[in-house]
Amino acid sequence: MLSVGPSPILLWRSPVSMRKSYNGLAALVYQAGHALTDGAHYVFVNREATQVKILRWDGDGLAIWGKRLEKGRFRVPEPRDGRIELDRRALSLLLEGVVPLRLSPRFRLPEDGEKYFPE
Repeated sequence: MLSVGPSPILLWRSPVSMRKSYNGLAALVYQAGHALTDGAHYVFVNREATQVKILRWDGDGLAIWGKRLEKGRFRVPEPRDGRIELDRRALSLLLEGVVPLRLSPRFRLPEDGEKYFPE
């Protein structure tokens, strides 16, 4: 399985031909003004939403992780503010085909110094 740390995960907004490999996907990233060496994971989905490729610079070279569905389609989230940045949970849900009913958490635990029960 793909190991994703605290680095950002950016979902490409437009469909991408899955015939592209390292150089083709890297060219898209550079044309958009990003640097591959920033450690981000770039997620690309094809037009039919049946294939996903993830491109990442791992320190000494490019790595591609891919998944192709035999049935069904990936559920790609809608962009917010023109950019789609996923967290690890959203990427996992995308790859597993789970469509969340609610994107906001049910509750929030208090930070340090906050009271559990307001007065």
